[in-house]
Amino acid sequence: MSRPRIGVDLVPLTRIHELLPVLRRFLSTDELTASRTPDGVPDPSGIAGRLAAKEAVFKLFGTAGRPVPWQGIEILRGPGGRPEVRLGGSAAELAADAGLGPIDISISHDGGFAIAVAATTAS
Repeated sequence: MSRPRIGVDLVPLTRIHELLPVLRRFLSTDELTASRTPDGVPDPSGIAGRLAAKEAVFKLFGTAGRPVPWQGIEILRGPGGRPEVRLGGSAAELAADAGLGPIDISISHDGGFAIAVAATTAS
């Protein structure tokens, strides 16, 4: 029997400016490309949303105290622009070990914050 799992995280947009020099540690090349405005400038709300989503997904694994596999959790644009989760490497292994099904993600930005909720089922 499967049971639901939910992860949530909140990131203040003010934190993004201090992370800009080290974003490659947290975001993949595809995510960095998707986190730019049409004129090529980094989009703080898009970046904060992706970071919140990665943390929310990590919480689904049930491995508190372990380091977040930042590069193994990718938050990309799916059909219609809806956020989509792609797992690889150690993140995919953690999800398999936890018996997780497909992961759904929702991201919102408002009032200087980005919030993300991740949901799945576990066997």
